[in-house]
Amino acid sequence: MKTAFIARTALLSLLLSGSVLADDDCSEPVSDWQPRETLRQRVEQQYGWSVQRIKVDDGCYTLRGTDRKGNVIEANYSPASLRLRTLEIHFRNDGDARDYLGSPLSE
Repeated sequence: MKTAFIARTALLSLLLSGSVLADDDCSEPVSDWQPRETLRQRVEQQYGWSVQRIKVDDGCYTLRGTDRKGNVIEANYSPASLRLRTLEIHFRNDGDARDYLGSPLSE
């Protein structure tokens, strides 16, 4: 059981560490940006997130909200392509990463 937890944590760290190496700023021309409302609708329909706000930070859309289980989400999106650049999930006490990692690792 402990080994599976460590493996999941290590995998999540590896998946999220790639965002640290990426450039933090978005540099797409404002004329190519899609409306914030398009991003809001997409994440609400695809993921069931409840969006609290979308703001512009370093040329990227920064979305803050909650997922279906009440975990706090902060995500950065490229404003032209609406491609996810970074994702932070602040899990509640009973939360875990299984919803975001796909199929469970064997224990």
